[in-house]
Amino acid sequence: MSKNFYITTPIYYPSGKPHMGHAYSSIVADIFARFKRIEGYNVYFLTGTDEHGQKIQKEAEKNKKKPKIFCDEISETFRSLTKILNLTNNDFIRTTEPRHFKSVNEIWKRLFKSGDIYLDKYTGWYSVSDEAYYDEDEIEEKNGKKVSKSSGSLVEWVEEESYFFKLSAWQDKLLEYYKKNKDFILPNARKNEVISFVEKGLKDLSISRTSFTWGIPVPDNEKHIIYVWLDALTNYLSALNFPDTNSDKYKSFWPADVHIIGKDILRFHAIYWPAFLLAANLPLPKRVFGHGWILSDKKKMSKSLGNILDPIEIIKNYGIDQLRYYLIKEVSLGNDGSISMENLKNCINNDLANNYGNLCQRVFSFIKKNCNNKIPNGNNLNENDLKLIKNVKNHIPSLIDLINKQNLNEYIKKVVTFSFEANKYFNDSEPWVFKKKNPVRMNAILFTIVEQIKNISILLYPIIPISTKKVLNTLNFSDKDILIDNIYKDNILNLDQELKNLDILFKKVEDDN
Repeated sequence: MSKNFYITTPIYYPSGKPHMGHAYSSIVADIFARFKRIEGYNVYFLTGTDEHGQKIQKEAEKNKKKPKIFCDEISETFRSLTKILNLTNNDFIRTTEPRHFKSVNEIWKRLFKSGDIYLDKYTGWYSVSDEAYYDEDEIEEKNGKKVSKSSGSLVEWVEEESYFFKLSAWQDKLLEYYKKNKDFILPNARKNEVISFVEKGLKDLSISRTSFTWGIPVPDNEKHIIYVWLDALTNYLSALNFPDTNSDKYKSFWPADVHIIGKDILRFHAIYWPAFLLAANLPLPKRVFGHGWILSDKKKMSKSLGNILDPIEIIKNYGIDQLRYYLIKEVSLGNDGSISMENLKNCINNDLANNYGNLCQRVFSFIKKNCNNKIPNGNNLNENDLKLIKNVKNHIPSLIDLINKQNLNEYIKKVVTFSFEANKYFNDSEPWVFKKKNPVRMNAILFTIVEQIKNISILLYPIIPISTKKVLNTLNFSDKDILIDNIYKDNILNLDQELKNLDILFKKVEDDN
């Protein structure tokens, strides 16, 4: 089995500053990337910005800037966000880079050569905001204006010469592929939406525009600009040195293991993208996972509603680990989830400060005071001690399976349960009672609880990496020791070295009132 793993976020459209939806996709992808690394995989994690199209051109004009300069500035805010979110991406792709132009040109030529592209005239509804074409039954009238039913964005009637991709020719092959590859689209509700849409019948897709100039020109006909989604989706290949299919990057990482995307761009990734790849005779990604929206006051975030949550502001006030944990614990991946500052505070106080943070502080303080600041020997463990330790080890295969199925919520629930059980074990075992009358028993309890803290910290590391690294560092673990394999090893703890100091991990959030 290959030990390579390739994961991508959507590439973000830099027409405005990053919001919570961007942060969520990136954090989710980062968690999977980190987990696969500690599982021993060679991971390639890609994010970036999608910088072409009419919408960008209009935004640049509105700001009285050339499109490339406008993109340089806005793209940099997304690149900065990767650091603020503590992402471990290997690459940051921009669709204005020469390597991307090269890939898109190759894809176009392959589609043209296969006979899947023809020149005609496009007549229909188009949303500049969504960079998407809509059928008559996908739009509605609101306040005297035509809008997309799904996004609420304005649509306009467009008539222009266009190259078309023979999407209709791939309808049956797509349905056959979905049938054979049950987990290609997840969660299942999203898969059912896609299948239903394809079964209604696919129309050929307009893949070029002549009404604007900001984009990649069609080879041999520069009057046409390549449709932004054919351009943008190719980024997943551009980052792997495509069209050099003999390069180590391409051979190691394509096809992608999972594209993490928002449900609003599912159609492009689950219908158009596989059809383009089939026509270009290229392998399809193994999975497209469409997560739900992060809602603000139970409404989708949008500039027009003025309810965009700023992740940078929340991180400044509460911390990045705290935001990462909250988003993953409280929002069911695949469904929409509403952000509440009250719930965020409760989550920080109850799950992080009172549970995991308090456990680590109490145990390490006790060892410092009563055991010369060294982890005691783990001889003479009783049945309860072994049961606690074995419980985590026995769950590792199922936890790996949950991650491989992108079931983050069930994963974190189980790991949090381990933490609550560890707290209960420490309280019930009462090591302080045995200090004088049975120090051997006290040592066994302390060894057991430190072993459990080590294991829980490794499992929580992909979600709250800064905090867990502090805990593991206290135990004299180096970064390279943060591995799933080290959960199985009983003798990995250094009993001869003093514990390092651990400051308070999570400050409790005081009520504003």
